[in-house]
Amino acid sequence: MELLVASAIGVMTTAGIYLVLRLRTFPVILGISLLTYAVNVFLFSSGRLTIGAPPVLQDGATLYADPLPQALVLTAIVISFGMTAVVVMIGLGAFLGSDDDHIDDQPEPDASQPADAEGQP
Repeated sequence: MELLVASAIGVMTTAGIYLVLRLRTFPVILGISLLTYAVNVFLFSSGRLTIGAPPVLQDGATLYADPLPQALVLTAIVISFGMTAVVVMIGLGAFLGSDDDHIDDQPEPDASQPADAEGQP
């Protein structure tokens, strides 16, 4: 089970880094989300991968899951959802403002300003 979870974390991290390196807004947002999911699964797995164990120590329970990583992951999910919504709105505003979703666009020179001898405004 540990090999499966570690492989899933590796695949999500690899795909997230690939998407973050793209030059469009939407794949970058998806890449950041995938990296967030990979970190969440990593944090969750740091609390021991146990099946059918209670999350808190009870009378007679010899095996239990650590509740701290579960609380951290739950908090991280809420924060990442809010941040994803903010980044999507910023990307949408940038797309609607320029009709282009490239990340590395250079600003166009303003035609009302005179250019110098090298063509720079």
